[in-house]
Amino acid sequence: MMGEPRAVPVGVIDSDVDVYPLGLVGLPSLMDMTAGSPEIMIGLIDGPVAVDHPELAEARVQAAAGSAGACVRADASCVHGTFVAGMLAARRGTRAPGICPGCTLLVRPIFTGSATGSSVMPTATATALAEAMQECMDAGARLLNVSAALTHADPREERRLIDALDLAGRRGVLVVVAAGNQGLVGSSAITRHPWVIPAAAYGRDGRPLAGSNLGRSIGRNGIGAPGEDIVSLRPGGGTARFSGTSAAAPFVTGAAALLWSEFPIASGASIRLALTEPMSRRPPQAAPPLMNAWAAHQTMCRWHERRNRHARNATH
Repeated sequence: MMGEPRAVPVGVIDSDVDVYPLGLVGLPSLMDMTAGSPEIMIGLIDGPVAVDHPELAEARVQAAAGSAGACVRADASCVHGTFVAGMLAARRGTRAPGICPGCTLLVRPIFTGSATGSSVMPTATATALAEAMQECMDAGARLLNVSAALTHADPREERRLIDALDLAGRRGVLVVVAAGNQGLVGSSAITRHPWVIPAAAYGRDGRPLAGSNLGRSIGRNGIGAPGEDIVSLRPGGGTARFSGTSAAAPFVTGAAALLWSEFPIASGASIRLALTEPMSRRPPQAAPPLMNAWAAHQTMCRWHERRNRHARNATH
C-alpha cells in the first residue's frame, strides 16, 4: 500500500522537520510526555521486520507464536514491515518517527507475495488477516495495525474477517487499517466495519493525497494522518521514504498507544472516541479530519477527571 522506497541521503534534514510529519497531527507534546508502556502491545499485521536494524536494537519487538517475525530476505514484504515497525518502535532521535518505542510490538507477518523493486505491494487473504488478528488478540495485543491489500474474498472468507473484527470490538482491541491507495471513493469489508479506524493519507499541506481512498465510512469512522514522503527504517540499516496510507496508519496506532500508556485503565472505546471526537461535530464527508493527538490527550484528561470525581462522590 506504499509506493516505491527511495533512499534518504545521509545528513539531509527537511527544513520543516519540526512541523511535518509529527507536528501536523499534534504528536510532539504527547511524545514528550511518554515513549509508551511495555504493557501496551501492538499487533503489527504486516510483513516481517529486520530486527537487526541498529535503530531497533532497544525496541521490544517479538514474533507472534508460530510465525517468523524476522526477515529472511530483504524483499518487498520485509521492506514494508520494517518501515512500519520503525515508525512505531525506532529509537527516538533518529530519522524515523519512533512514536512509541516503549511499547511492545508483536509482529505477525501475513503477506503472501512480494516483488522486490516492483510497485506492486504484497497482498494477503481475508482468511490470513482474520487468523492473524485472532492470534494477536489472544496474545494480548490491545491495538492492531493493518496495512494490507486484500485479495478477492469469497463470502465465507469475508464473513470470517467480519467475525474477527466483531471480536475485536467486543474485546475493546483497537483496529487501525490503511484506507488504501487506489484513489477510490468507496469502502471494503474492513474499512466499512464500524469498529475499524481507517487511516487516510494527508500531505504536507494538510489535505488528502490524491491516491488515498476516501468514502462515507472512511469519512465517518476514519482519521487523516501524514502520508507524504514519510521517512522510516529499511532493511540493511538505512532509511527510506514512502508515501501512502500504510505510512499514515502507524501515526494513528502510535498515538492511540501513547494515550493508552498515559491512561492504562481506559477502555478501547474511550481511546477511540478521544481520537475521533472531531468527527462527531461536523457534517458527513468523504474525507476524515486530520488527527490531533494532543487534543485527544486533553479529552482523555477530562475523562480521567470525571472518573475521579465520580469515584470521590461514590465514597461520600
